[in-house]
Amino acid sequence: MDPAIPFIILAVLFVALALSAIRIVPQARAYNIERFGRYIRTLNPGLNFLVPGVDRVNTKFDLREQVFSSRPQPVITEDNLVVNIDTVLYYQITAPKAAAYEVANYIQAIDQLTVTTLRNVIGSMDLERTLTSREEINTRLRGVLDETTGKWGIRINRVEIKAIDPPPTIKEAMEKQMRADRDKRAAILHAEGERQSRILKAEGARQQAILEAQGDQQAAILRADGEAQAVERVFQAVHDNDADAKMLAYKYLETLPALAQGEGNTFWVIPGEFTEAVKNVTHAFAGDAAQTTPSTEKERGTDEHGQRSITGPDATRSSSAQAAMHAAEAAEKAVADARDDVRRAGAGGPTTPSPREGDEG
Repeated sequence: MDPAIPFIILAVLFVALALSAIRIVPQARAYNIERFGRYIRTLNPGLNFLVPGVDRVNTKFDLREQVFSSRPQPVITEDNLVVNIDTVLYYQITAPKAAAYEVANYIQAIDQLTVTTLRNVIGSMDLERTLTSREEINTRLRGVLDETTGKWGIRINRVEIKAIDPPPTIKEAMEKQMRADRDKRAAILHAEGERQSRILKAEGARQQAILEAQGDQQAAILRADGEAQAVERVFQAVHDNDADAKMLAYKYLETLPALAQGEGNTFWVIPGEFTEAVKNVTHAFAGDAAQTTPSTEKERGTDEHGQRSITGPDATRSSSAQAAMHAAEAAEKAVADARDDVRRAGAGGPTTPSPREGDEG
């Protein structure tokens, strides 16, 4: 046998023992070391040396923050409804020795503690409060878990309710309620919109009516002012020119034909002042014809047969007077005929207004 073989075997054993005595711990990791079954120390990240054959690594822990998602747990609310709640835990190991030796399985312990705490918290709330108080549930659940897991060397950083699932019948009822609430809000908004629209339309119509009334008022005032000024000017012109009775009677007769104009006029009533106006015209022109002056007498002469002839202004006045008399007679006759027609019509139908005082015939 080669004498070098024992040395080679010893060298291999020495290297194996040396390698077994060296432990390299990664960052954010922790190893618990036991010697003859008893906890000795926890290895920190980096290079560490152990006693070969005496020390051994019992447990390895990850010191980073970890996430644990529990399965859905049935929980009974205060109003005796069963809901399934999923939770998510964010925890971190702060004491590897306690996590290894204070609790057998910290994951299972945290899960069961979460379930019991949820049942205590949700049991004091009804369904509506449970659905709307997630933040309160998270806070209370985290407080209980953090206080209990502190002695296990575990810190609960955050607790979140992932889902709250009520029974299917309750879901259907809630959907109907939410749909009814949405329909109610939509109807209220629609009614409010129509109300605002009607108010605006009414306000616009009111403003329009006010403006139109103001415009009609201004127009009526302007028309009245114009008519008043026209009447005032006519009256002033008559007053300034000192119109006599002949002129006024003539203008009165001149306006009478306008009374009979119009498609709907079947008969018209002659006022009582018509005869007086005719008499005034007749007497006015007759008076002019009766008046003579010495100059007029001188202008009169005889023709070649010895008969006196009328020349000059007197002839014109006489002709005018005769024409006026004939016109007056014709007018009186027309008035009499009109009154007879009115009386005959009144005998067979509705009565006509009686002639006013001063009418003739």
